[in-house]
Amino acid sequence: MQGAEFFDRGARKRRRGPLIKLSFIGMSGAGKSHWTRKLAEAGFRAISIDDRIEEKLKPELSAGGYRGIGGVAAWMGWPDQPEYRDREQKYLGSEIESMREALDEVEASGEDGIVLDGTGSVVYTGEAICRRLQRLTSVVYLAATAGEEKTLIARYLSDPKPVLWGDLFSQRPGEPAKDAVARCYPQLLAYRKQLYERFAHITVSMAHLRETEPDARGFLEILDPQTRPTR
Repeated sequence: MQGAEFFDRGARKRRRGPLIKLSFIGMSGAGKSHWTRKLAEAGFRAISIDDRIEEKLKPELSAGGYRGIGGVAAWMGWPDQPEYRDREQKYLGSEIESMREALDEVEASGEDGIVLDGTGSVVYTGEAICRRLQRLTSVVYLAATAGEEKTLIARYLSDPKPVLWGDLFSQRPGEPAKDAVARCYPQLLAYRKQLYERFAHITVSMAHLRETEPDARGFLEILDPQTRPTR
């Protein structure tokens, strides 16, 4: 199905076309949730992995008075804190479970128009999950330029979102945590970029979207003819 045809309800009633099932990947702040909302307003069914992770962590979050994606980040803490590693693993476990559930729903669904809003760390959920995501959806990577990467770092430092560091965080003697994060974040970006490119079917520049400011129909037209229809 061409992207614009999704909006032609009459044509869809007359002739059932291929299904559009999308998923977004990319770093926090790249615009995954923004474009998910845009498509949801246009009639797509949206699946938010962030929301599902938060729900699974709710007992621990509630105990500390944390809410929302910012609350999840505050609960995880900075990567130099002693509780961070344990909470990082709990977060990843919840993400793996959430992705499995979401992909089960995508596979079972026959409805036209699904968009899965993935997290920045979806590429850590394992080869099997990422390959299944590739099989069931057209994976759209929202990619940042070098200049935009600096903006993403600044956004994270001023308004932290949950980030899984793995072994890519290091702290020098006497170095404040925020300084260490700012120094290590470009390494994290470079490492993840390779994984995003490996699993993506489509790469869309954040800069292009910012410059053109498309609506939902225009966004789908940018994806065509790259979008892989599924049945």
